[in-house]
Amino acid sequence: MSGQPVEREQRVTPLELFFDLVVVFAITQVTHLMADDLTWRGLGHGLLALAAIWWAWVGFAWLTNALEPEEGRVRAGMFGAMAAMLVVAFAVPGAFGADAALFAVAFLVVRLLNLALYAIAGQRTPDVLRAVLRFAPIGGVGVALILAAAWMDGPWQEAAWIVALAVIYGSALIGRGQGWHISPAHFTERYGLIVIVALGESIIAIGVGASDVRLTFGPVSAAILGIVVIGALWWAYFDVMAVLAHRTLSQTSGATRARLARDLYSYLHLPMIAGIVLFALGLEETIRHVDEPLATIPAVALCGGLSLYFLTHVTQRIRLVRFIRRTTTDRPGYIGPGRLAAGVAVLAVIPAALEIPALASLVLVSAICCALIAWDVIHYREHRIEIRQARP
Repeated sequence: MSGQPVEREQRVTPLELFFDLVVVFAITQVTHLMADDLTWRGLGHGLLALAAIWWAWVGFAWLTNALEPEEGRVRAGMFGAMAAMLVVAFAVPGAFGADAALFAVAFLVVRLLNLALYAIAGQRTPDVLRAVLRFAPIGGVGVALILAAAWMDGPWQEAAWIVALAVIYGSALIGRGQGWHISPAHFTERYGLIVIVALGESIIAIGVGASDVRLTFGPVSAAILGIVVIGALWWAYFDVMAVLAHRTLSQTSGATRARLARDLYSYLHLPMIAGIVLFALGLEETIRHVDEPLATIPAVALCGGLSLYFLTHVTQRIRLVRFIRRTTTDRPGYIGPGRLAAGVAVLAVIPAALEIPALASLVLVSAICCALIAWDVIHYREHRIEIRQARP
C-alpha cells in the first residue's frame, strides 16, 4: 500500500499562527541586526540570518501541510520548536559574533525537532517520510556547516554560512517533488500569512523609528507614507498574484504540484520577505532622519528592498506563465510590465535619495508604488476580474 492520503483542504490552525508569532520576533531581530551595523557586511549578515530563519519556518510550513498539528505528540513538538526558535531569535543580533554558537545549536534543535515530527507524519504517509529521508542527509551537512561556522571568524565564517545555506536550499531539489502531498488552500494561506507577518514587521519599524524622535510634521508624514507603501505591497501581492498562484497550484497534482509549490513559495517568497525587511530598515532610518539625505545603506535598503519585492513578482509570474502555457490552453492571465517598471523606477531613486531629504525620497517611492496599483486597477481591469472570479 502506497500510503496515498485522501486529499484534504484544511485551514491554517491556531497553533500554526501561534508558532508564527515567534517568527515575527525573529524577523524583527534581523532588522535590529542590520540597524546596529549599517554597513554592507552588516546587511549581508542580516540577509544570511534571514535565509536560515526562513528555511527553518519553511520546514514547518511543509510539515503542517502533511499532518494535523493539533494532535498530542505533534502539539508538544511544535511547542518545543517554538522554544528553540525563540532562542534562535534571541541569538540573531550576535549570530556572527558572541552568540554564534547559541544560534547554531538552537538552529540545530529546530531542524531536529522538524525531522522528528516528519517521522510522526511518515507513520501515516510513508511517501512523505521517504521524501524527507532523501534530502535530510544533505540538509544535515548544511546545518553542520552553520554549527562549524560558530567557531570561525571573518570571511571564513561568512563563507561557511553561504556554502551551508546553498547546501540546505539545494537539498530541496532532490527527488523532484516525489512523495509530497500538498493541500493548496492550506499551503497558500500559510505563505500568505507569513507575508502579512513580514509587512507587520514594517509597521513595527515605523513605531521603532518614531519612538526616537519628536512627533512633528516630518516623522508623522513619513509614518503615513510608510503605511501607504505597505498597503501597496499588500495590494500588489494579495489582489491577484496570490489568487493566481493558488488557482494554478490547485490545477496540478503529485510531484508537479510539489515542484511548483517549492519554486513559487519556498524559494521565491524568500526574496519577497527580504525585500520587505530591507524596506523596513530603510523606513526606520527615514523616520529618524526625515530632513536629511539618507546614507548609502539606508537608501539602498529603502529603494532596493522595494525593487527586490516587485522584481520577485516578475520572476514568480514568469514561473507561472511557463507552467500555464506548458500544461493548459488557458490564457496566462494578467502578466504585465508594471512590476518590472516599478522595480526599475525605485532603483533609479537611489542616487536622488543620497542628495534630497529622506522624506522626499519616501514621497517618490510612495508615488511609484501608488502608480503601480493604479496601473493594475485601470489597465488590467478585465483580467483582474477574470482571475478573481475563477478562484478554485
